[in-house]
Amino acid sequence: MFRFYEFKEGFRIALVAIYANKMRSVLTTLGIVIGIVVVTLMATVIEGMGTALDKSISSLGTDVYYLSKWDWFGGEWWKARNRRDVTVEQAEELREKLAIAEAVVPVASTWQKTFKYRNRSVKGNVNGTVPDYEVTSGVVPAEGRFFNLYESNAGRPVCIIGHDVARNLFEREDPIGKTIKIAGYSYRVIGVFEKEGDFLGTSMFSKDTQAFLPLENFLKVFGSNRSIDIHVKMREGVPKEDGKEEMIGIFRSVRRVPAGEENDFGINTQDFLKEVFDSVVGTIGIVGFLITSLSLLVGGVGIMNIMFVSVKERTKEIGTRKALGAKRRSILIQFLIEAATICMIGGLIGLAVSFPLSLIINEILPSSMPLWVVVLSLSISIAVGLVSGIVPAFTAARMNPVDALRYE
Repeated sequence: MFRFYEFKEGFRIALVAIYANKMRSVLTTLGIVIGIVVVTLMATVIEGMGTALDKSISSLGTDVYYLSKWDWFGGEWWKARNRRDVTVEQAEELREKLAIAEAVVPVASTWQKTFKYRNRSVKGNVNGTVPDYEVTSGVVPAEGRFFNLYESNAGRPVCIIGHDVARNLFEREDPIGKTIKIAGYSYRVIGVFEKEGDFLGTSMFSKDTQAFLPLENFLKVFGSNRSIDIHVKMREGVPKEDGKEEMIGIFRSVRRVPAGEENDFGINTQDFLKEVFDSVVGTIGIVGFLITSLSLLVGGVGIMNIMFVSVKERTKEIGTRKALGAKRRSILIQFLIEAATICMIGGLIGLAVSFPLSLIINEILPSSMPLWVVVLSLSISIAVGLVSGIVPAFTAARMNPVDALRYE
């Protein structure tokens, strides 16, 4: 109880001292404010991008490999450019030979085509695939259905469209059964995907802005002279690395890659996306840490200086309190609380500045300010205050009361 009283009394004295020197206290906290703004915005962007990445990755399907002419990230693009195209025939041969696969799905794509219904139009990407796409992607239409095997093999002019395509073209109409134009060709809408949201912070790769056609129809309309992607989902219970190695070996055989030569195709996975993200976050974290440390160091030095000034100005007060029986611990706690309070005020100001800035950033990059970011920012600001105030507080606590009372 006595220690709580000491804390309470020290906090009250600290507030009185800060209020008596408002301008000095505010100017002292500027370094802390800048540091907290940096660390808060960095944390909100990392948190927001992490959440967006997890959501985006989940839309790619679970434990799915993506065989392609290109590597998603890294690799030597000039070599990839000279690779042979991945073909539908190769996908079919892989499906026949890879017995451990639950689904092997060819996907052909073309970019930014015009979707039109009556006098309304919108641009989006068009994909050609097969019914097993539902297996590898893990998504099903929210309205209507996916095309069946007959429609796929026959190349019927049917399509499943994304949420944003349906909203922009049909507004309040039911899109199921309606006919739309895709790049000038007529297609009957048989399904609409539920809203997925941006993929990796952009709507360009989201299903919301895409349409899916039977592969046979896609190749007939948009041309078969193109490289496709192959989505491969392994059967449940197949060890990940074993399945990957068998898939690579079979696909090398399918593409007639000589023994000893490197793969002439890319093997892309969700894990690789996560690794790239983690490396980017690590770089952002290092840069942010350096900037934050510099700002907090400047702020901490400012707090230390102002606390030394405060100790000098209140030397007689310290002497009087000691003469009346105040212990060293009480004096120490008082000045530590004052330093921590000044920094906490700086942290609160930093949070007040960061929140509207995070909303602005969210229009460009996904960002989120969860409770742990607020707690982290305030904890850092209080910690800086305690570290910066420890030397001035010890100086005050160790003063001789007689010398303090004589101080002019």
